[in-house]
Amino acid sequence: MELAGRVALVTGGSGDLGSSICRALARSKMNVAVTFIGEKQRAERVVAEVEEAGCRAWAVRLDQSNVTEPDEVVASTVEHFGRLDVLVNNAAWNIGIPFADLDALTPEIFDRMYATNLRGPYLLARAAARPMKEQGEGRIVNVASIGGLYPASSSIAYSSTKAGLIHLTRCLAVALAPSVLVNCVAPGLIEGTRMAARLPDAVREGGLQRAVLHRAATVDDIAEQVVTFSRTDSINGQVLPIDGGSVFN
Repeated sequence: MELAGRVALVTGGSGDLGSSICRALARSKMNVAVTFIGEKQRAERVVAEVEEAGCRAWAVRLDQSNVTEPDEVVASTVEHFGRLDVLVNNAAWNIGIPFADLDALTPEIFDRMYATNLRGPYLLARAAARPMKEQGEGRIVNVASIGGLYPASSSIAYSSTKAGLIHLTRCLAVALAPSVLVNCVAPGLIEGTRMAARLPDAVREGGLQRAVLHRAATVDDIAEQVVTFSRTDSINGQVLPIDGGSVFN
C-alpha cells in the first residue's frame, strides 16, 4: 500500500516509542493522528514534528480503557482527515510486579491491564475496520512484547495481555482479510524509554543478558518495522520479535 497522503492513527503517540512511530510514518509522508491520555504538551510536540515533515497532524485524547472512547476517537479521526488507512495499537500500561509475588497482582491491577492492553486494542481495531473496509483496504499494526511469547516481563498480567494481543492479531488477520491486513511487532527491552525505567532491575538485566547482540532494541528499530507492516501488501497475521536476538531456556 502506498503510504504517501494516507492517514495513520497512533495510540500512545506522545510516548517514547509512539513518537518515534509517528515520525517514521511522517517520513513516509503519512498524515498522523497522535493520541495521548495525560501529556498533551508532548503530543503537541509530536504534532509539530510531523508537520515539519510536511504532513498534517492532530493530537487527540484517548483513554482506551474506556469502552466508548475507541469508537469516538476513530470516528473523529475520520471526520478530521476524511479517511483512516493505518491503525497502530501502541498504547499500553504496565507496572513492575515480580512473577512470584502473586498477592501484589491484585484484581484491580489485572483488570486495568486487560482493559488497556487487550480490550482497548480490540475495540480500536473493530472501530477502524469499518472505514478501512469501506475504502477497500487498510492496515493494523499491534505493538505487543516478547513477554507475550515467553514468561518474562514486568508482570504476569502484562505478559498475559500481550500474549492475548498476539493471538488477537492472528484472529483479526483472518476476520478482516483480504482488505485489511493485521500484523504485530513484539519488542524486547527498549532502553532509554520511560516504560523501561519502570521495569524491575532483574527484568531489565535479564533482557540484556538474553540478547545475543548484547544490546536492547531501539525505538527506531521498532518504528521502521511498523512502517514496513503498514506498507506491505502480502504479510498478514505475523508476529515479529525485535529484541536483539533473545535466547530463552
